[in-house]
Amino acid sequence: MNKVLVFLLFVITIACSKSELQYQSIQGNALGTTYSIQYFTNKSFDVEKGIDSVLYSLNKSVSTYIPNSDISKINKGDTTIVVDKIFNEVFSISEKVNKESNGYFDPTVGVLRNSYGFGTVKPIAKMDSTTLDSLRQFVGFNKVSIRQDGTIKKKHPQIYFDFNAVAKGYGIDMIGNYLSSQGVKNYLIELGGELLAKGENLNTNKPWKVGIEAVESPIEDRTYTAVVSLKNTGMASSGNYRKFRIDSITGKKYVHTINPLTGEAEQTNVTSATVIAPTCALADAYATACMAMGLEKTQNMLSSLNDIEVYLTYIDKNGNSKTYTTKGFDNIAP
Repeated sequence: MNKVLVFLLFVITIACSKSELQYQSIQGNALGTTYSIQYFTNKSFDVEKGIDSVLYSLNKSVSTYIPNSDISKINKGDTTIVVDKIFNEVFSISEKVNKESNGYFDPTVGVLRNSYGFGTVKPIAKMDSTTLDSLRQFVGFNKVSIRQDGTIKKKHPQIYFDFNAVAKGYGIDMIGNYLSSQGVKNYLIELGGELLAKGENLNTNKPWKVGIEAVESPIEDRTYTAVVSLKNTGMASSGNYRKFRIDSITGKKYVHTINPLTGEAEQTNVTSATVIAPTCALADAYATACMAMGLEKTQNMLSSLNDIEVYLTYIDKNGNSKTYTTKGFDNIAP
């Protein structure tokens, strides 16, 4: 009888504890876009202040849009900057994905991104083969390293770091770590279309449901081609269907995903890439890599990776729109 009583008390305690978890949500602006966070908690804390603190630290370290950030100073040639934990970890993630993508993901592509008009400076008036060749010498992750004293070593002073293809995802992971430090175990963070899900949606007692945006979706009225369940994973998407620039003189189209190996800003056969990974930073980086690699090279890369799932839209050799998915997206619903 005592054992039964103890068990019943245990069940009642767990039920009460769970019922005390209240659904909360917050929205705001950050990193040039918007964020929305849903979470369950049984304590009061200043979540907005915590998020602001996290994003301030991220911007101070790796934002190329802030003139006095560490990365901006390094890009301008300051060799005395001792990089912080954020820069170190973003650098390490970039190095990992750079190797696994055979160089197609490369944050030193910043000098090309700027020249094509997707960065923080005015684009070059005429991007011809001679100009391109001169710029390519300043691209290559094998040309940079972090010294033992924490300063950055560059083969060429002109090398320009641009972590924008991983920093947003890393920032989302940082927000997730902050929520976890406050005892939050169930949350969904969305920032600029990238996501991190932990635990479950306790309103449904099921994994968090999120949408995959349709390629043709207009920015003012976004639609979704499929819905997928997320639990303890990050998800990020990349696509060139919005982010491109038409040269006003030549009429040539430049997409924002640049091939670091050729220096070209040209569309591959992959039109969008959605990636599920253990962290949002990894999902962010691999999504960019898939865009630069194209379908076949992406498939080859995935054959050696165990924890990365992709949902790709691409154009086949006959000009038809197609979809390629790995098993992690088998449970998606239209």
